[in-house]
Amino acid sequence: MHVVLSGYYGFDNVGDDAILLSIIQALRKCQSDIDITVLSNNPAATEKTYGVKAVNRWKMNEIRQVLKTADGLISGGGSLMQDQTGMKTIPYYAGVIQIAKWLKKPVFIYAQGMGPINHPLSKWIVRKAFNKVEKITVRDKASQSLLTEIGVKNEALIVPDPVIGLNGSTFHTNWLADESLSAKSYIAISVRDWPSTVDYKQKIADSLDQLVRHGEQIVFLPMHGEHDAKSSQEVAALMQEKSMIAPADLSIEEKIAVIGQSKLLIGMRLHSLIFSSIYSTPFIAISYDPKIDAFAEIVDQPIIGHVEVDDWNGTLLFEQTVKVIEQLTTVQENMRQKVQAFQDAAEKTAKLALEVFTKSS
Repeated sequence: MHVVLSGYYGFDNVGDDAILLSIIQALRKCQSDIDITVLSNNPAATEKTYGVKAVNRWKMNEIRQVLKTADGLISGGGSLMQDQTGMKTIPYYAGVIQIAKWLKKPVFIYAQGMGPINHPLSKWIVRKAFNKVEKITVRDKASQSLLTEIGVKNEALIVPDPVIGLNGSTFHTNWLADESLSAKSYIAISVRDWPSTVDYKQKIADSLDQLVRHGEQIVFLPMHGEHDAKSSQEVAALMQEKSMIAPADLSIEEKIAVIGQSKLLIGMRLHSLIFSSIYSTPFIAISYDPKIDAFAEIVDQPIIGHVEVDDWNGTLLFEQTVKVIEQLTTVQENMRQKVQAFQDAAEKTAKLALEVFTKSS
């Protein structure tokens, strides 16, 4: 079987790279000899990293040619259908779906997070595209409700984010050893930039200073390359106490290991939270998007506040962190029980996709 994967791949975003890794692993677990082609911003790097075929995601003729030979298109995962970051995103992903439908190929929507979809034209495009596909799976109730709201008639099944199905037991990084950091000896921090009138970076810095004075070590982990490295440096510069910043170019497996071996994560990026869940490492979320709130609720972990709402401060975050650390064993066990069911379910999404393609062939 030959499947084509369409997503935000090849942009050095560790969250989306982890989605790609997890989908590839899940598909190969279901069918070891499956032929996979990824639509990528950096085809050569994608081929080398994942052992798959890849074509340039911007060359529609190449996409058309590879879809001609495919048994189906997987669109996802991640937050592809949203117009928050611009008006070109939804037309691009819907356009790839349309090419597949013109070629009479089945389309499987793989664990996508929907929205925000603000513009009427965006809603129309998503409605038209999703009413033509064979199967829709989304990663939370809010996404399911949004599709119903904009007029998508096809049923959307809620499934876990594919990354939660990753097995992190073999992931490690030499960087931790080089820095003499032992497992569970530090708190991991994932921050990102976000436009806000609330000085959330200062709030985070204040809480981290209090944690260092409380005896904790702080390790910033840039999830999205140089973008998050800059944000990490900005927060670290606001601190009065010492902290560490992990290299921005660590591999996906290494970044997952840095979070997995931490005592606790304070995180903004969704996939930093998911990485912590793979290891049942407790987290405290700082929200900037409904997808953060949705995932925190799923695994029953706290959200200290929102970057655009001035109803929290550094002391509140510090106190919440200390509270979790004091109950670490209990919190870890509760989290482990919550996450296990989602890990089992994540594997089933790949089986659903292959079933759709098998029926259509």
